Amino acid sequence: MSVIVEMVKCACADCVCIVSAGKAVEAEGRSFCSDSCAGHHADGDGCEHAGCACHG
Repeated sequence: MSVIVEMVKCACADCVCIVSAGKAVEAEGRSFCSDSCAGHHADGDGCEHAGCACHG
């Protein structure tokens, strides 16, 4: 039996976003919802998705 994962939680610890596996930003072997999360919020920017207040 095989399982196809279509949605994954952003790998940013503070982020609450769920992202499509095909649209995720891949970094360090993990899936993120945005470049900000993938870059560990180096500029202090959040992911800017509605309802999420992550800033790393």
